[in-house]
Amino acid sequence: MCEVGTRPAMPAGGGETPPASALSPPAPLQPGEKCREMGEQPIFTTRAHVFQIDPTTKKNWVPASKQAVTVSYFYDSTRNSYRIISVDGAKVVINSTITPNMTFTKTSHKFGQWADSRANTVFGLGFSSEQLLSKFAEKFQEVKEAARLARERSQEKTETSSNHSQESGRETPCSTRASSVNGTDDEKASHGGPADVHLKTENDKLKLALAQSSCNVKKWETELQALRESNARLTTALQESAASIEHWKKQFSICKEENDQLRSKIEELEEQCEEINKEQERNVQLSRRLQDLETELQDKELELEDLRKQGEIIPQLVSECETVSQKLQAADKRNKDLEEKVRALRSEIEESKQRQSHLKAELQTFLDILDGKIDELHDFRQGLSKLGVDN
Repeated sequence: MCEVGTRPAMPAGGGETPPASALSPPAPLQPGEKCREMGEQPIFTTRAHVFQIDPTTKKNWVPASKQAVTVSYFYDSTRNSYRIISVDGAKVVINSTITPNMTFTKTSHKFGQWADSRANTVFGLGFSSEQLLSKFAEKFQEVKEAARLARERSQEKTETSSNHSQESGRETPCSTRASSVNGTDDEKASHGGPADVHLKTENDKLKLALAQSSCNVKKWETELQALRESNARLTTALQESAASIEHWKKQFSICKEENDQLRSKIEELEEQCEEINKEQERNVQLSRRLQDLETELQDKELELEDLRKQGEIIPQLVSECETVSQKLQAADKRNKDLEEKVRALRSEIEESKQRQSHLKAELQTFLDILDGKIDELHDFRQGLSKLGVDN
């Protein structure tokens, strides 16, 4: 796709006065016209999308071709002029004669335009690459310079012919004065007949030249007025395009500000999303930790149940200790009566005492261990309750 400039740049007023043919657009080419038979030769050819400025709004581009067409520079050796010609099928989309006051403007990397005052329009070309646009612009500059040189040569020829006519006009009064000095009118008729005929022909030529110059002056005046009107229209279009540019600049700045605001909001939302993701990760970690703690709690409860079962055996041991003590008391009483049996039973008593002390020690250690486990379980429950409150 080629790039199209949205706002055409209109040329400023002024420049050289074109010939009389500038008042009307150039005659359209007929389909299948052979430029070579008319003395025109193609000097450069390329392909581009052709656009013309909207004649009503003078702001928007209107496609002149449905697709990329051939655009060529032609040189007319008989008229010593250059033209840009492009034909889309049977339709002539460009027929622009290049003049020295034309300017080709690049409005983007792939789009260029120029104004044709004869056709009273602005042509735009959209190329497929920047290189094609640069080549076309360079060729436009070369052809423009060649057209300027051709105009200068034609002006020099015109000035030379006008100088010759003025010199012939100066020589005519001198010959008239010479003839009047030579004699009267009758003498002129008898003596200077061929000179009089020559003077009459020269006078007729001068009169024709004077009449043609007066007609040319009128034509130049009408052409100048038409050019002034065209320049006024082009200036108005340029002012409208400048106002449109300012409007679009303001719209661009507003869109840029809105874009910046949206970017800042997007950044804030991204930060919030990152925080939410972090919180979700934390919640997942806490849920895993909670599950681990619940499993540990279940294990501790099982250990506590085992300790409770072991604690149920302690009353039995205490009751046994009491019965043993009762037996000892009975044995003491019987020892008084049976001193002989006491000696035999002392060893048994000592052994029973040792066993009792040993059992008491084991019981005490067991109770200490149980108290420590109960404290640890209590601390563990408090920590678990705190963790549940924090969650």
